[in-house]
Amino acid sequence: MAAPADTRASVAAARRAEKAPSGGWRTIAAKELADHLESTRFLVLLVVVGMAAIFPMYFISSDISAAAPEVSGAKALFLAVFVAGSKSAMSLTAVFLAGLLVPLVGIAFGFDAINVERQQGTLSRLLSAPIHRDDIVNGKFVGGIAVISLMLGVLVLLISAIAMVRLGIVPSPEEIARVIVWLAATVLYASFWLAFALLLSVVVRGAATAALVGFGTWLGLAFFGQLLLPIIANVIFPANTSGTAQDYFASTTASALFLRISPATLYQDVVQAVMNPATKTVLGATNLGQYVSSQEALPSLLTLDQSILLVWPQIVLLVALTVAMFALAYVLFLRQEVRA
Repeated sequence: MAAPADTRASVAAARRAEKAPSGGWRTIAAKELADHLESTRFLVLLVVVGMAAIFPMYFISSDISAAAPEVSGAKALFLAVFVAGSKSAMSLTAVFLAGLLVPLVGIAFGFDAINVERQQGTLSRLLSAPIHRDDIVNGKFVGGIAVISLMLGVLVLLISAIAMVRLGIVPSPEEIARVIVWLAATVLYASFWLAFALLLSVVVRGAATAALVGFGTWLGLAFFGQLLLPIIANVIFPANTSGTAQDYFASTTASALFLRISPATLYQDVVQAVMNPATKTVLGATNLGQYVSSQEALPSLLTLDQSILLVWPQIVLLVALTVAMFALAYVLFLRQEVRA
């Protein structure tokens, strides 16, 4: 009677040995991160984004040094390096360029995540290995987030270090916390575009076509989104001027909520509240004088928790959009047929 029990035990042990490991996505993510760090794409993006970040910082730090007697008593002066623009640099700010170029980084690290494996014939080999199918898409996404977080974190540290050396300003704990929250929000915004690019790599077979669609979407929203979205909102939710005040308020509120669906708008709202304690707009042409005067007009500045509470709905909605985009790519990849 002992022999059948031993046989069943050996069969169960063999099945457990054949079972795919639960941490397969970690292996995929580590391999994806290593491939990104060794690629020319990473170096090019690092140089482009780094130059775009250092360019406005250099000129605004020069303006702060020149206006030291006037701005010496200003609060949160270290944040001006990120949110104030210099006339010598066309009033461009670091946060504005970050919002413009971060989608480019997210798309660049995700548009060929799946389709290039399919074209090279390595996707079937990955699926033949002892890992789950969902580990592939999970690992690709985590690897992309890791390399984006590393890139943005290094650039923020570089800008902060250069600003402290040039200006001799030591940021307060409140300012450091605001920069960290801004960095986390920027990574989240990039994660949305990474999930969008991952979806394109699953749906579109060709990597070149996926890149064209992804970068075309980014360019369209970046340069024409601010013009087209209000027009679409007015068509869908026209202002009811002939009705009562309640009807007009309802239509304008619905139009404003429709504009808030855009991830770019959500990100701008978060940056505006977090990076400027005076809650004045910081994404447009804001010079040093406007930044300081906006603070002097207020009896006190907002604390970090108050700023986060102002935009907590935007943060939650941006997380939800990112999760929904990734979930769509996840489900479609699991339902696709993979042939050798």
